[in-house]
Amino acid sequence: MKSLARLTVRRRWYVLSVWVVLIVAINLLAHSEGSAYANAFSLPGTNSTHAVELLAKIPAKSGDVDQIVLQARSGTLDQQRARIDAMLAKVARLPDVASVVSPFCPSSAPCPGALQIDRQRTIAYAVVNFSQQAFRLPLADIRAVETVGASIRSASLNVQFGGNAFGQLDAPTGSPGEIFGLLATALILLFAFGSFLAMLLPLGVALFAIGVASAATTLLSHVINIANFAPILGSLIGLGVGIDYALFIVTRARQGLKRGLSVEESIVTAVNTSGRAVLFAGSTVVIALAGMLVLRLSFLNGVAISASITVAITMLASLTLLPALLGFQKHRVLGRRERRALAAHGPEPVVVAGPWQRWAHFVSRHPRVLTLAAFAVIAVAAAPYFSLHLGSSDQGSNPPSSTTRQAYDLLAKGFGPGFNGPLVVVGDLRSSRDVTTMRALDASLAHRPDVAAVTPLFVANHGTVGVITVVPKSSPQATATNTLINTLRNDYIPRATASTHTAIYVGGLTAVFADFATVLGSKIPLFIGVIVLLGCLLLMVAFRSVLVPLVAAAMNLLAAGASFGLVVAVFQWGWGSTLIGAGTGPIESFLPIIMIAILFGLSMDYQVFLVSRMHEEWLNTGDNEEAIVRGQANTGRVITAAALIMISVFLSFAFGGQRIIAEFGVGLGGAVLMDAFILRTVLVPSLMHFIGRANWWMPRWLDRIVPHVAVEATEDELAVDPSVA
Repeated sequence: MKSLARLTVRRRWYVLSVWVVLIVAINLLAHSEGSAYANAFSLPGTNSTHAVELLAKIPAKSGDVDQIVLQARSGTLDQQRARIDAMLAKVARLPDVASVVSPFCPSSAPCPGALQIDRQRTIAYAVVNFSQQAFRLPLADIRAVETVGASIRSASLNVQFGGNAFGQLDAPTGSPGEIFGLLATALILLFAFGSFLAMLLPLGVALFAIGVASAATTLLSHVINIANFAPILGSLIGLGVGIDYALFIVTRARQGLKRGLSVEESIVTAVNTSGRAVLFAGSTVVIALAGMLVLRLSFLNGVAISASITVAITMLASLTLLPALLGFQKHRVLGRRERRALAAHGPEPVVVAGPWQRWAHFVSRHPRVLTLAAFAVIAVAAAPYFSLHLGSSDQGSNPPSSTTRQAYDLLAKGFGPGFNGPLVVVGDLRSSRDVTTMRALDASLAHRPDVAAVTPLFVANHGTVGVITVVPKSSPQATATNTLINTLRNDYIPRATASTHTAIYVGGLTAVFADFATVLGSKIPLFIGVIVLLGCLLLMVAFRSVLVPLVAAAMNLLAAGASFGLVVAVFQWGWGSTLIGAGTGPIESFLPIIMIAILFGLSMDYQVFLVSRMHEEWLNTGDNEEAIVRGQANTGRVITAAALIMISVFLSFAFGGQRIIAEFGVGLGGAVLMDAFILRTVLVPSLMHFIGRANWWMPRWLDRIVPHVAVEATEDELAVDPSVA
């Protein structure tokens, strides 16, 4: 690390030039290629997947099913029929449109759209069957349908668009609140450093890294499936960890200057100490995110890879670009008052007296009481977690101004909430008995109390596939709809097929999301086990301890519990949800796994930065109490500043209008709040005081097996006088 630091400082013009060329070149390439983000789901072996595979045999029903929703603002829709028919005829001829089902009945023919207009004939919907699933459709083709449909919108006719395909057009590409998060970050850094130029360093490095990582993710979307929300999530993670990593290194470099080191030696020392912690912490985040790959779900693979690349690039920028920029800044990284104090009074001592030293001594005197108090706070925050309901929020949770939300509200008003999430019952027909079975099932479902409507059996593909559309009485995100799906699969269908054993499956987007939640829920214990084990092994290597990794794992799980408790309270219970413009509903089924990966990495960051400084002092002094006090006193200010920055960045993303990103923003912001101000400031040092010298114990046989990799540097390695190290 010392060699890398000296190289970047002495060749700082070359380092800066390489990064500038890289960001310009990769962004030009990304702009020329464009993006190919897609929410691709693949759930092999599930009930809904079997339904999709059977529907694929029917070209008109194999793709995404969306709606053009029509509302007569005055009179009835029959008065607007000519304009609507002409528009639908144009839509039917557009690329990737397999068929269009009009709500109006022809004069002499069967009427497949008879149920698509309400009794007052003021609200109706046309069904648009695309040729492919939504995530495979070019956005230009979806937008063409929306453009043609909106062309007849007028003062007397409202036209809106609902469904998964049109939802992709509504997905925001950025977060409007991000600028406020950056402004708050700048103020915190300015207050922490007292220097405008020092404040610019963490911000500049983080934004530089995000610029490279965002373009790299755009190019990567052409190679693997990456979800639509991944770029915003990557920016959220990248800004949070990027500013934090740079903050830790800049803080250590400033401490070196104030203790009398030269510019180059202060930077080398910072990279050789805090830089090692950054490398270790960043690697831990990457490993935690990459842990999602063990679940073998295509939807999560792209998110894991893109987020890992973002963190890796951010870490690399902190270890190369930042030292180069510090070399340009020289002593200007200190404020004017600090430079005058250094000139007048000379170097400051190792542990500066102040509020954090006093707090560290207070914690050392009351470890038991503070431990119990911290556990109580975490328990209260985590309590809502036990009401967690995983699922998929529907388009009724979208911003009120979006076309998908307006279409959702119109359909619910005209036909009931279940019309926004119809279930598709698909049968594999091999004989006339199978057809008879499905007709009997169709007739029986019409009288079920949880079913609002059932369409007649549709037989296609030369009589080999049967399709029944079932409209629930409840909305797609309601628990009653999940209950209906399970009842269909476990009761209604088995009862109808008892004698024929016809293969009948329940599909549709709502069923797909229900299966997705079930599959992910079953994999969460495996995922937690993998990343906890890997994290413990890494910390064991770093700190030559058995108890420190176990305490860290417990702290990470507590932070995750508190985070999910906050998410449930806001997005499921609705506490304060109106402040961020988010509707209530189930928590996205993939949120726990992605958040656990991110939280585990971020929690490891704080654990590494705090305990590495304690371990450094332990190696230098051999006194457990003094090491914990010194470590907390020296890192308390920077950890809380870093936490405030992360909280500002994360919460700013909660106001972007996209519910998924808002869930991540609130959850991660709340987790960092608990982690930095309760766990790392109170609970971890209290427990370490309570445990005593056993913190640093490791059996000799294990010590011989575990590789020796130091996260921190001892005084000998720093090669400076102990009084100024």
